[in-house]
Amino acid sequence: MAEAQNREAPINIRARLTQRNLIDKAAALLNKNRSDFMLEAACREAENVLLDRRLFLVDGEVYQAFETLLNAPVNDNPALRRLLNSKAPWEK
Repeated sequence: MAEAQNREAPINIRARLTQRNLIDKAAALLNKNRSDFMLEAACREAENVLLDRRLFLVDGEVYQAFETLLNAPVNDNPALRRLLNSKAPWEK
């Protein structure tokens, strides 16, 4: 089991007994304690939410810089070209 690092910000939640029992069973299967299991699951979901953003609000200057980068010619990348032209391992 991973060693707990110093934690300085408490997070407290209330749950139904059935929810706590479910979490405890899953944590036990992974040899984790409830806190570690819940914190890892919550952080993983938080990362997914942040990575799944589809709308970004920026000012005109930032948008123009972004559009310039998108429209710039692509540099030749022989390694990438080789990769894209190779068969997938399951196709060989």
